[in-house]
Amino acid sequence: MPKEKTIHTEIGSYISALLRDHFGKGPTSVYVAFARPFITVHLRGFLTPTEKVLLKQNEPNRVLKIRDLLMSDLIPEIKLGLWKIGELDVKEVYADWNLDHKSGMIIAVLNEEVDQGTFEWPKEVDENAFQEELVKASVKAQKAPGTTEIYWLNDRIILAKRTEILVAVEKELIKNGFGEELRIAKRPLERKVLAEVQLEATLKRKIIETFVEWNFETDKAYTAFILEPKK
Repeated sequence: MPKEKTIHTEIGSYISALLRDHFGKGPTSVYVAFARPFITVHLRGFLTPTEKVLLKQNEPNRVLKIRDLLMSDLIPEIKLGLWKIGELDVKEVYADWNLDHKSGMIIAVLNEEVDQGTFEWPKEVDENAFQEELVKASVKAQKAPGTTEIYWLNDRIILAKRTEILVAVEKELIKNGFGEELRIAKRPLERKVLAEVQLEATLKRKIIETFVEWNFETDKAYTAFILEPKK
């Protein structure tokens, strides 16, 4: 397997080229974090000319729907590409977008067990306090998760996994074919409630971006927090 640094570079180049081929424009910069079994790809400067026109016409939901459809088709390619790069067996792929910032996040979860011992939190950060605030946000948006797991990937990215978060009405909407509409409605709500709790206070750091995506079939969500660099 290639060295980790090479894998980071290869993954970033591959994702950039893939998006350029399918969207007509790639991101201006890509930041890859890799801590088994998680790979996160933070995209910046990613907005096509057509999308700019749609946003000027106040059609952000149309942009999000198109991106979600394209990404759904790209998941098999992403899985195959990451296998070719480093025999990385990808189980799931998630994606979310911040159109205002022209940014996005792709999360790939490998088909491996999580080794909690590899995710060490800084001594000055209270992991339990952060988790409590995250649960508070979930309660404000829907209900307390069945489980909440948080991973400090590196000094710039925190990844949270929550399970059993859907309420009965959401499950019915999904069952009746309104999953995409629900996803688009939940994104701004999730960001709103996450901003209302004291996550930054527990971290003693500013959160500059938040990305969230769901797997409705398995009632699971991943949230990625991008932290402001330490001064």
